[in-house]
Amino acid sequence: MGPAVILALVAAYGIFWYLARPASEPVLGHVGQLFGGESVLLYSIALVLVSTLPHVEPVFGGIDHAAIWHRRVAITATVLLLPHIEMASNPEATSLGKTLAVVAICGLTALAVWAILPRWRTMLPAPVRQLVVATLQTRPARLLARLLGGYERWRGFHRLTGLFLAAGFLHGLLDASAFEAVPALRWSYVAIGGTGLAFYAYRELLARRFLPHHDYQVAAVRPVAPDLLEVALRPLGRPLAFKPGQFAMVYLETADGWQRHPFSISGPAPEGGISITVKALGDHTTRLPDVVQPGMPAVVGGPYGRFDRHRGTAHQVWIAGGVGITPFLSWLRSLDGELQEDVHLFVTSAGQSPFADEITAIARNHPRLAVHLVDTGRDGRLTPEAVIAAVDTEPRHLSVFMGGPDAMLRQFRKGFRAAGVRRANIHREYFQWR
Repeated sequence: MGPAVILALVAAYGIFWYLARPASEPVLGHVGQLFGGESVLLYSIALVLVSTLPHVEPVFGGIDHAAIWHRRVAITATVLLLPHIEMASNPEATSLGKTLAVVAICGLTALAVWAILPRWRTMLPAPVRQLVVATLQTRPARLLARLLGGYERWRGFHRLTGLFLAAGFLHGLLDASAFEAVPALRWSYVAIGGTGLAFYAYRELLARRFLPHHDYQVAAVRPVAPDLLEVALRPLGRPLAFKPGQFAMVYLETADGWQRHPFSISGPAPEGGISITVKALGDHTTRLPDVVQPGMPAVVGGPYGRFDRHRGTAHQVWIAGGVGITPFLSWLRSLDGELQEDVHLFVTSAGQSPFADEITAIARNHPRLAVHLVDTGRDGRLTPEAVIAAVDTEPRHLSVFMGGPDAMLRQFRKGFRAAGVRRANIHREYFQWR
């Protein structure tokens, strides 16, 4: 429903803008201004999507899905600025309007590029990837990486999105020639830009007063594998009420100061409270084992997400790749009574999964749960065809739940669709807020 609403808004605004063209306005220049208006609309939608309002989550099937669409519409909005710049020149533009336009374009373009950079491997063909890898080893590239910093620096810059949008919005009010002839165009523009900026102000100034946050304390830090650890958090007040499979925004006070990161909840902790499983993937998570110690305070916000096995059919396949096992651990650790579905759980990892013994022990108490442990070094990579062959169920009756690396899950989704699994029955955890 959410993506359909976005497309409908973009189409309706474009049709309205084009039909309302003043007779004195050249078609080319008017279309150029339309691109600018659509860019403001999409950026406003992007700000609504990251507002963390509870009403946004059900429309997109989870706040993690909303975050994916936030990035998509923001990048599309930035691309639309290119034809706007080329086609919408106004010889009577004000000097202030021109300055605001430069600030907005530079800032929004930098945000889009910085958001894409961590995913460059998935966007380039193999020969080009090798060239980029070699380039990244050069001294200028390493210096640039040091200047850009890590997740926290990117997040701080990302919070300026609304200010750059405000600059572009004011530029349009000052310099759009169509607004003088057709006031309806001006007021529709004010409505869409004002909505986005209002949501930005809410998120930056008010959201933390209304969103639930829970005080916790680090109870234990347990290494699970060389690059994997579990952090147990004990509540100091009202505990977080979560559904297995959800994730939370966790603020940890570390030796390096407060750090903020979304983590899947891997279930209740033996010490009481909740557990999060952390894999050393980025600059923040790589240093966690060194800077997080028992007794340190934490704040947990949420929960978020709608990755729920109860949405599936009577015959289910769970596929966990690497740290993507976290929501499935939460499901397994929270089982209360007998499973009502037939479940095949596939756990794929390089070497034996560090959770193999725990999962096997849980499966012994649940006859309807079949566990398949796949060591990629010994057994080769798991494929959709191998999964279908191991599950004695018609593909159209299956529900598939997946967690793991993005490239792997895209391949599996394509394979399951080709095998006959219904699109609505394929669920994956989107854990890409950045």
